[in-house]
Amino acid sequence: MKQSRETNMTTEENAFLFETRRQFLGRASAGIGSAAFASILNPRLLSASNGFPNFAPKAKRVIYLFQNGAPSQFELFDNKPEVARRHGDPLDSSFFQGQRLTGMTSGQKEKLICKSIFKFKRHGQSGIELGETLPYLGEVADDIAIVRSMQTEAINHDPAVTFFQTGFQQAGRPSAGAWASYGLGSENSDLPAFVVMLSQGSAKRNSQALYSRLWGSGFLPSEHQGVQFRSIGDPVLYLANPKGISSLRRRRMLDLGQELNRRHHERLGDPEILTRIQQAEMAYRMQTSVPELMDTKSETENTFSLYGEAARKPGTFAANCLLARRLAERGVRFIQLYHRGWDHHSDTPRDMPLQCSDIDQPSAALIRDLKQRGMLDETLIIWGGEFGRTVYAQGGLNMDKYGRDHHPRCFSMWLAGGGIKGGTTYGVTDDFSFNIVQNPVPVYDLHATMLHCLGIDHEKLTFKFQGRHYRLTDVHGNVVKGLLA
Repeated sequence: MKQSRETNMTTEENAFLFETRRQFLGRASAGIGSAAFASILNPRLLSASNGFPNFAPKAKRVIYLFQNGAPSQFELFDNKPEVARRHGDPLDSSFFQGQRLTGMTSGQKEKLICKSIFKFKRHGQSGIELGETLPYLGEVADDIAIVRSMQTEAINHDPAVTFFQTGFQQAGRPSAGAWASYGLGSENSDLPAFVVMLSQGSAKRNSQALYSRLWGSGFLPSEHQGVQFRSIGDPVLYLANPKGISSLRRRRMLDLGQELNRRHHERLGDPEILTRIQQAEMAYRMQTSVPELMDTKSETENTFSLYGEAARKPGTFAANCLLARRLAERGVRFIQLYHRGWDHHSDTPRDMPLQCSDIDQPSAALIRDLKQRGMLDETLIIWGGEFGRTVYAQGGLNMDKYGRDHHPRCFSMWLAGGGIKGGTTYGVTDDFSFNIVQNPVPVYDLHATMLHCLGIDHEKLTFKFQGRHYRLTDVHGNVVKGLLA
């Protein structure tokens, strides 16, 4: 093709650059406008829904209340009378059966059985036992299912958290929320399908780090990554127009940029360019939808009484739970709340009540609020951390300051809502919550069950990358039918 000597460009490229503004904008309105109009009529047109759900779902959405740092099952969910009777007894090497221990206690000379200083109480018609620091959760005990037999393969925080979020211990895989977005698309063209919020616990300790890759899209199209909503400044970074830029001017700038992207896609065929177009349109609509979402002034005093006074303070777990309900009302597919501060290697008597005061009332309020609005049956709630805690005390048996090390073999979580049988406990651990004796639930099974509640066969939700078909559950996973309603 003939080239210009001065510019070293083809005739076609020169023609493109010298198009009139009227032609440029005309094509922009035809291309981008029709795509935007189609997405408004049916948001799933621009999603990779792939025919899901492939059977009738029980839940339309997930709210995942992830407790970063690993709450102790001994203080909260798994009462062990034998531990109290054997309090102070030493554990010899035969007890551990060769289990890997962390470097924090592998060299500890004495590993002494440590009881919990917190009492347990039965709640509801189901008689579920909960620690005394969870009184509000006890009031909705008949709506939750406690899994006491969770197990994981990771013993340190980063790989363990990554495993729960992505189904793999090494970074780079898509997050569970990204898989849900990829499989089911969005129900709201004005908000992301996957939203993330973070809160800091009240425990007086340093918290484990959280990374945006935990809610990333991995090798899935980037439109499926989680969007973090912040509590300080703009809820979403770079969402507001710069000073001096009006909404009309922003729309014109966007149209010009979108036309350039569209033409770039016609030449290269890169699907990420289409994602860029779609996400730019989403960002423009979010300039209106997000401020309205984040403004909770319309909520009643009864609602704030339900969630607690902390719900008035942006960035708290209570405020994020309230926002999670508002997001659920608006059709957001996957809502992930991370609450930090559960890494109780010491000072459990001091920090456990502080952490529970953060999460107990808001978690129960979320269940009650969704239920009274007729939304609990279509919303799956998951609560839990990345592993459990040891039966022995870390750093000595000081009952004013005792702590517990990491324990991946068995720990507890709870679920509620869409597709889950409330008022039940599932799985049994031994007298020391060291091994599972009945109905183990690996991380893969939790993911398979979550997808099942959304109407997705976990073995069919796949994505081909570098010659292999990947899925959230890798080559594992079984639906835990004993948890299903």
